Amino acid sequence: MRQCLTSDLGGYYTSTAPSDKDQFGAKGDFVTSPEISQVFGELIGVWVVAEWIAQGRKSEGVYLMEMGPGRGTLMDDMLRTIRNFPPLAKAIEAVYMVEASPRLRETQHKLLCADNPLKENDIGHESTSKHSKDLKIIWTEDIRFVPREADKTPFIIAHEFFDALPIHVFQSVPPSPQQPDGTIQTPTGPIQAGPQRRIPKESQWRELVVSPKPPHRLKQGEPEFELTMAKAATPHSMYLPETSPRYKALKATDGATIEISPESQAYARDFAIRLGGSNTNETPPPPPPPPSTKQPSTPTSPGQRTVPSAPPEQPLLKPSPSGAALIIDYGPATHIPANSLRGIKQHALISPFLSAGTTDISADVDFLALAETAITSSPGVEVHGPVDQARFLAAMGIEERAAQLVKRAVDLERGGGAGGGGGDGREKGELTEVAKRIESGWRRLVDRGPQGMGRLYQVMAVVPHKPPGQGEARRRPVGFGGDVGV
Repeated sequence: MRQCLTSDLGGYYTSTAPSDKDQFGAKGDFVTSPEISQVFGELIGVWVVAEWIAQGRKSEGVYLMEMGPGRGTLMDDMLRTIRNFPPLAKAIEAVYMVEASPRLRETQHKLLCADNPLKENDIGHESTSKHSKDLKIIWTEDIRFVPREADKTPFIIAHEFFDALPIHVFQSVPPSPQQPDGTIQTPTGPIQAGPQRRIPKESQWRELVVSPKPPHRLKQGEPEFELTMAKAATPHSMYLPETSPRYKALKATDGATIEISPESQAYARDFAIRLGGSNTNETPPPPPPPPSTKQPSTPTSPGQRTVPSAPPEQPLLKPSPSGAALIIDYGPATHIPANSLRGIKQHALISPFLSAGTTDISADVDFLALAETAITSSPGVEVHGPVDQARFLAAMGIEERAAQLVKRAVDLERGGGAGGGGGDGREKGELTEVAKRIESGWRRLVDRGPQGMGRLYQVMAVVPHKPPGQGEARRRPVGFGGDVGV
């Protein structure tokens, strides 16, 4: 998945080949919530404001960070909303955009910074927001370049980010049958077990790996690769499924299939540490690999790029946890994903092995694994959700905000002059279309049908852990059953 999506040799998001193709929107391969309605980004901005208020309205040391920001539409809507709350807008020191694609970085810069120049810096690039000359927008390819500091308050947004991270697929298989005389039955007949051979007496996890199809099964127009079960245990199959009781509970179930994304868990761990500090009793896992597989010491060929090594991890002691992370993606809310690897092209599901580098590849997000990782990684955080997107947006007031925008469009249309235009210079027909788009957009975001976005997408929050006082109820964030006093 990493090679196909972010390889500097022609990844889906990082290809440098000349192209007019845009992955997003009706003419691309998929449409995201921020592209459907501005209300989505506005409500995410309101959620950040509400958490900032609930945590004491810090006047400095705040920063925003978005993972995989796409076109930048979500962050643009958030910043436009946040500037209506001057104390928070003034407290934000910088906005970090973690982006692996040079092409998307240019698109984001144009939207967020307008004509302000883009300059290189120590961790990537930076410019100045079009919303405020005092707000820096900073781009980096790797979250590990964004400093972790105990006195900072990060608000992290990961919208449709985790579904693009690589997964490992495992299937449980029963032990091989063995005869009393030491023979093992195989598809080609019985073989004698050697004296040093240990035959497992319980079920094992076997990894499903990407393999080329045998020539006799290749057909015109079909993918050349497929998932096949490894003939023996792999290092990943011996380790990853043993890292959680959730996986271990399925080991004895013949044919049970699970998907594990250690890279997703590494990001969840990073989020939790930024918010609540390190767990000093934890052994740090290996860091996620950089977006490009090219190492600094490897000579580069023309057109290839070098990604510098990230600094080594240092424990973060954070006496006062602060900030929040909001994760919005698709995946099951209560169980481990299985058989979810898919390709997406022109708004249709296709084989993930077709047209490598020009097909979007994704997999369902294991929200409970992210929650488990966050709580284990930092004693200073707690997790709320996941809840489905429809419930979250309804609690945030999507219907009320959409009604305001529709009313504004209708009032402009009614206030038009004799020339037949609206009060803001637009034609009445255009304003009518705006009202229709607003209405259809917000309803699409909360659609609870079998394939509706309101049902398929889940929302989860990681916030500072604050034990309630005696007689107090546990604080819940806005959108997850909570409220905030202003």
